[in-house]
Amino acid sequence: MKADAVRGHLDGLLLAVLEPGPLHGYAIITAVQDRSAGALQLRTGTIYPALNRLERLGLLRSTWESLGERRRRCYELTDAGRRALAEERTAWRAFTTAIGSVLDAGPAPRPAT
Repeated sequence: MKADAVRGHLDGLLLAVLEPGPLHGYAIITAVQDRSAGALQLRTGTIYPALNRLERLGLLRSTWESLGERRRRCYELTDAGRRALAEERTAWRAFTTAIGSVLDAGPAPRPAT
């Protein structure tokens, strides 16, 4: 799948994979990949700026976890993030319905002669 396919939908993807609970960055990348059956492969250079932006907007909060001597940042949805995810889903359904009605339409009617 083209990398451009994610453009404009990254926020919704990140919010959706965080809906069940907190995840660290690599787990977010893996969750998107798993949920898309490998079709979507996000890079760390793509998701971390997006996660930071979503946190600045108040849609996510993060905490630091220690795993042995390693520290990793875990992200989770805020209430505002849950509302934003619901809005993203509504917008996505409207978008796919509109695009589907064009792409899946039968032949255009011929003008009357």
